[in-house]
Amino acid sequence: MLQMMTQAWLDTYLSTRDGETKLGQQVQLLSQVNTQPSELKHALVQAKNQGVQFVILGISEDAGPRANLGRGGSTTAFNAAMSQLLNLQSNRYLNGSECLILGNIEPKQLDTHASTEQLRQATAELDQQVIEVISHILAAELEPIVIGGGHNNAYGLLMALKSHFNQAAAAVNLDPHSDFRPREGRHSGNGFSYAAANGALAYYHVLGLHELKNSETTLEQLSLFGGEWHSFQQIWVRREVSLEEALKAIANNLNQTQLPVALELDVDAIAKMPSSASTFAGVPLLDACHYIHYIAKHCQTAYLHIAEAAPQCHEAGEIAGNRDVGQSVSELIYAYIQAKKPVQY
Repeated sequence: MLQMMTQAWLDTYLSTRDGETKLGQQVQLLSQVNTQPSELKHALVQAKNQGVQFVILGISEDAGPRANLGRGGSTTAFNAAMSQLLNLQSNRYLNGSECLILGNIEPKQLDTHASTEQLRQATAELDQQVIEVISHILAAELEPIVIGGGHNNAYGLLMALKSHFNQAAAAVNLDPHSDFRPREGRHSGNGFSYAAANGALAYYHVLGLHELKNSETTLEQLSLFGGEWHSFQQIWVRREVSLEEALKAIANNLNQTQLPVALELDVDAIAKMPSSASTFAGVPLLDACHYIHYIAKHCQTAYLHIAEAAPQCHEAGEIAGNRDVGQSVSELIYAYIQAKKPVQY
């Protein structure tokens, strides 16, 4: 179910200070609108007419990662991000009124004893919720920025793109895992393979694929599809190609498809980021920010999806996790907005 962001909810995140204006005091809300499709669609169109460009949406679930036999904890990433983003300054670089904080998709949570089959069924049901909400945002010609939940939600996003544009998408994903695993039931490891099988994905590039974190079966399946990748080891370990060279090649290939571009990031890729599959041998946060900025600036991106952040999985506890996830995701969001809305000095 979509829980709309209300002013009272926003105020719980906001810490104001005399003489300063925070982003949370400038962002737009649809708090007086119910979630009936016709009313939501009309309200989003009105928001577009009032200057909104970006719609920030949370997904608070961890069924997808758990259905993939991973750790839970990705239910609180959106709240962590909002606690930091809304308290950044509104100034000449970003006013905040360009952003609508829509709310949070909150499916029914399954307890720790849920079976793999139950988790995969819940993930499939969530797919339909994601498709419906994202379809309304796209219909209003707004850009979704989706935060939280597992990478399973890439499937719903891609299916919504297919429906809106009446064609498959081209996707790029910063991720140590290709998420192109066999279609054995929905989970966070096969969102892209399901999207490809359902005609929603025509081109797919994985940046930072870890050479030893993808099975040979998965690599073969990805190759048969025509998927491409630059491995983590190629760029950050062996230095066979620079990040800039890789990004230039990826953007060129995406543009050649002439398809809407899906911009994906799994925070599993970022070093020491609390997630369902966190890693110490990962991409620096600043490189992840640059990746988002470069692709969004040079390609016709339709959305940004930041998945898998799990504050509860931080080695120092959830409070530290909320801080680190919140700050990191806020920087990733701003990197996207900077690319789409150049700073006016």
